[in-house]
Formats: sequence, structure tokens, C-alpha cells
Amino acid sequence: MDIARIVPEYHITLDPITGIVAEEREDLIMFSLVPIENQLDILEDVADDLINSLTPDKPLLSSYAGREDASRIAGFYANLFYGIVIGLVIAFMAAMMIIKMRGGL
Repeated sequence: MDIARIVPEYHITLDPITGIVAEEREDLIMFSLVPIENQLDILEDVADDLINSLTPDKPLLSSYAGREDASRIAGFYANLFYGIVIGLVIAFMAAMMIIKMRGGL
């Protein structure tokens, strides 16, 4: 919160946000919250990025442009690969059981 000193000799100040003209007092301490606001903005961006990391179609802060669907596509191909591998293992086991039930090779 920044203040403007209107009459420094009489310690008269103006709060530009609210428009209040007041006397500057010795028992009050005023300090600027602008650096804290900047850090809060950065923290808010990081929190939004953390939430966006849970969905595959949202862009991330440190990713390249056009990479929104990369995790969805990677998940599709990974699941396709594991599905094919597990399907082949089950088919192989079924074929072995059928061969064994018919009396061997």
C-alpha cells in the first residue's frame, strides 16, 4: 500500500486507493505490500499449474506451446502397448491350455 505525502511539514498523507487524507502518526507502522503481492502472484501461478497438471488437456507453465495433448496421447499409446502385451500373454496361455487339453503336440 503506497501513500502520498501531501504536506510533509505537517505529516499529512493521502491514500490513493481509498482517497483518504489523514495525519501520519508515530504509533502506526505502514509498509508496502507490493513485494508480497508479487510473490503471491507467482505462488498463485504455481498453484494453478499444479491443478492443471492433474488434467491432460491443460497447458503447463514450463511446457512448450502446443503440448497440451501430449500426456493424453502418451497415455493412449502406453495403454495400447500394455493392452497388446497382456492380450498376447493371455492368448498364449489359452493356446497352451488348449494344446494340453487335446493331448499335447
